[in-house]
Formats: sequence, C-alpha cells, structure tokens
Amino acid sequence: MKQPFLVGEHVYLRGIEASDVNEDYQSWFNDAEVCQYNSHHRFPNYRQDMEEYYKTVIKSKHHLILAIIDKSNDKHVGNISLQEIDPIDRSAEYAIVIGDKSVWGKGLGKEASRLILAHGFDALDLHRIYCGTSSENVGMQKLADNLGFKKEGVSREAMFKNGAFRDIIHYGMLKDDFKR
Repeated sequence: MKQPFLVGEHVYLRGIEASDVNEDYQSWFNDAEVCQYNSHHRFPNYRQDMEEYYKTVIKSKHHLILAIIDKSNDKHVGNISLQEIDPIDRSAEYAIVIGDKSVWGKGLGKEASRLILAHGFDALDLHRIYCGTSSENVGMQKLADNLGFKKEGVSREAMFKNGAFRDIIHYGMLKDDFKR
C-alpha cells in the first residue's frame, strides 16, 4: 500500500505518482465507453499529454487530484478531484472518473466522493462544491443527488459528444447540504 491520504472502508485516496502515469491510466482516456459522457476522447490521449498533465495540473495547489485505490487489491481504479480551488470564494469543482470498468457499480466512486467532499468542506474549509454532467449521464446524476448536490440549472446544448449536442446539468452543494 502506497501512502494513503484519505481512507475509507473499501477505498483509499492517495496522491497520483509519476508511476501511475502508465498505459492503464492512459487507456482510460482513450476508451470511448469510459469517456462517453465527459469531454475526453475527442483527440487521442498520448503519453506526453499524460506526463505534461502530471507536471502542471496534478502538482498544482489549485487542484487536488487523487488516485482512487481499491483496498481489496491495492489497484488504481480511477481519479477524483477538487479542481479550480478558489480560496476567496471558498469553492471548487468536483470531478470523478472510474477508469477500471471491472469496478463499475460497486460503490467505490460513491465512497471516494464522500471522502473528498468531507475533506473539501472540513480540511479545506470550502463553502461550495459544484459539478456538471451530460444530460445523458444518468449514473452521475444519481450520484450527485445521492451525495446531496442540488440541481442548479442547465446549459442547453453546451457539449458536442457522440454526434450530437448535449445539455450540461449543473449541480452545487453548500457545506450545510453535505450528508455525512
């Protein structure tokens, strides 16, 4: 087990390391099914892109990007983040990707989400965390509702994906909304 940052019952979250920038990680963003509802998979994801992302974004203090590790086998199965952390407005954008399809539907994303949201509200003293998802992404909409996010609005036809324009549904959560 590498150094955990946040620990749950079935997952732990840790910093992304240079050794994580490997073929498995890269393949998530080249997989049409993994990326069917997000802005990835529009251009091929190259190793150099991953390395540059690691050097500039992952190590930035404006982004908290963590690896989701399945405790049963110590495997990196996805990433979760609080991005665009704003210390004045005390807000951040929440994002998650589960790249390992073998763990889809097993609740690891929900557990990881609760860990990072609690960290955002408690340790980072955020007031608001927000996210957005494609109108086609029913799974993310259910997760957002379950976590306590409130639907705040819709950007009509804001994303072109899979041959059509898709609405983006926006969610927000205030510290008092978070279900512990």
